[in-house]
Amino acid sequence: MARETQFPIVSDGFRFIAIGVVLTFLSHITLGVPATTFFALLTFFCIWFFRDPHRNVPKGEKLIVSPADGVVVEIVKFYEDKFIEGPALRVSIFLNVFNVHVNRIPVEGEIVGVFYNAGKFLAANVPKASLENEQNKLFIKTPWGKKIILIQIAGLIARRIVCWTREGAKMNCGERFGLIRFGSRVDLIIPAGTALRVKVGSKVVGGETILGELR
Repeated sequence: MARETQFPIVSDGFRFIAIGVVLTFLSHITLGVPATTFFALLTFFCIWFFRDPHRNVPKGEKLIVSPADGVVVEIVKFYEDKFIEGPALRVSIFLNVFNVHVNRIPVEGEIVGVFYNAGKFLAANVPKASLENEQNKLFIKTPWGKKIILIQIAGLIARRIVCWTREGAKMNCGERFGLIRFGSRVDLIIPAGTALRVKVGSKVVGGETILGELR
């Protein structure tokens, strides 16, 4: 389980950065300026992509914070019959390659289930990505008895979902739990009675932006 730290780069990115540094050095020796410039830029992109900034998590019972950086692309009402077992809202957040890709727990609670499903790699900003793409689901039960589903969804470029938590873990609001490499989507499924504070088009910051409040 990842803990809150001030270290600016997530550990999963170290090997990508190291490969970039080696390729840049070898290109400088053997291939000349164009190739060196290309691999240097690629290395800087990896450093930027795997950045892991500190976030100031809002304090307050029953607050739901954003699990990811990005833009809210969809808010849908539906009946969730597998875990929440009632009317629910699905809030979908799209992350482009320039967003921070470390994912955070949206509300204090216990992880009562972790379920990975292989699937397709459709563009993450289209609605059917929530149903058909590779994804990892966390079922969370809060201390107030409310149930929430958090889904990491791979996108067109993203080909690796990383999850650091496990079933039975007690998590704090805003705590890091995983990431998705290179463009992705995160869906949050919450009870329909939740008081939302965002709308489609809202830009959100993982661990800081308040999405709503449980009722």
